[in-house]
Amino acid sequence: MKDINNAERAEILIHALPYIQQYRGKTIVVKYGGSCMTNAELKKTVIEDLVLMSYVGIKTVLVHGGGPEIEETLKALGKESRFVEGLRYTDEETMEVVQMVLCGKVNKGIVSLIENSGGSALGLSGIDGSLMRARQYKPNGEDIGLVGEIISVNSPVLEELLSDGVIPVVSSVALGTGADAGKVFNVNADTAAAKIAAALFAEKIILMTDVKGILKDVNDESTLIKMIKRSELGQLKNDGTISKGMIPKTDCCAMALEGGVKKATILDGRLPHALLIELFTDEGIGTMIIRGDIL
Repeated sequence: MKDINNAERAEILIHALPYIQQYRGKTIVVKYGGSCMTNAELKKTVIEDLVLMSYVGIKTVLVHGGGPEIEETLKALGKESRFVEGLRYTDEETMEVVQMVLCGKVNKGIVSLIENSGGSALGLSGIDGSLMRARQYKPNGEDIGLVGEIISVNSPVLEELLSDGVIPVVSSVALGTGADAGKVFNVNADTAAAKIAAALFAEKIILMTDVKGILKDVNDESTLIKMIKRSELGQLKNDGTISKGMIPKTDCCAMALEGGVKKATILDGRLPHALLIELFTDEGIGTMIIRGDIL
């Protein structure tokens, strides 16, 4: 990349100013996953983006999974994984690994990176402060163990941190409620991000993935759909444009929008500084999904 002079740097900052003004004081929930969690260089740029967002007054919640790390630990223990409709079968032994990896290694690693980059962060799981309450989830009536469906989010826990300029870093584990009180559940990180975004009436939810967004032709990245209304998602599922792994991601975006979130974006986390490009440039990146009444 060619060097830029001071005037060009100033022009870049001025260009970003309207977007900084637009998002300052607003809440954005970021689901952190895919290659940008495992690639060291990408991880560095995500952390830098989060710290800059915080410094310009954007209230940011980071929700993360950790599937590859969980898989690696289970294999080291000689335990095979089984998936049902994309969800990990979670027995008690697996749940112990999920807690250890997500709430410990992955969560605290992210917090450490943010703190070392000049930001302020606090690591939480859904257990802490009863942040997320869940009941057992049985897809099509099938018992897949300690996999949870989120029932409630204790948003004041997050609101207090956000008001103090702290980035909450949330791992996708939830505390059982009702008949499941006393249990701890493994919950889908995309769903957790959507539920948290709705509870906070966030301005925007961003899902970081390993694809450019919704493509008209999955084999041609130039067919990216840059903006779509929530009401149009059903038709894209019916005609096969939205399929396989994109279905749960768009479902989570729809869930957030129905809960009061203004906008949702699915973007390619493999692009360095993807968050800043999405928030502070004219075109952004990825696919933005809107409710239909808000642009």
